[in-house]
Order: sequence, then C-alpha cells, then structure tokens
Amino acid sequence: MPTLFIFFGFRFMFYSDDHEPIHVHVIKDNQEAKYNVEKIEQIYNHGFKIHELKLIESVIEENRDVIIDRWKNYFKK
Repeated sequence: MPTLFIFFGFRFMFYSDDHEPIHVHVIKDNQEAKYNVEKIEQIYNHGFKIHELKLIESVIEENRDVIIDRWKNYFKK
C-alpha cells in the first residue's frame, strides 16, 4: 500500500493492485474515503465529517499533479 503522504494524520494512499481511474484512498483512525483525482469526485466516505472531507478535498486539489505522477510512476503508465 504505497503511501503518498500523511497530512494532519490523514494517510493518502493507493493499493498496490489498484485500478484506473486514478484515485486515492484517505485513511485516519477507523475512517476511510475514496476520491477520483483527475476530476475530484468522492466515491465513498466511511465516517469522515463534512469539515474533514473539505480538508481532504483541498489537499487532493493542491497535490493533484503529485498524486497523478506518483500513480503513473508506480503503475508504469
């Protein structure tokens, strides 16, 4: 499970056998959310509050290029 970065305890990562479209999983404590990255879109949310989701989305927005580059490098795309 490659970790992209950890921000205020939120772990932004993807799974080593993940699939397209490019997306990121965000995990903290027993909560998890999944977002498509190229067009930021929430796929699911299990437990995060609205203010946490807004922070997560802003972090993804700010780091979109980094996430896409790391995904493509990892999966050799």
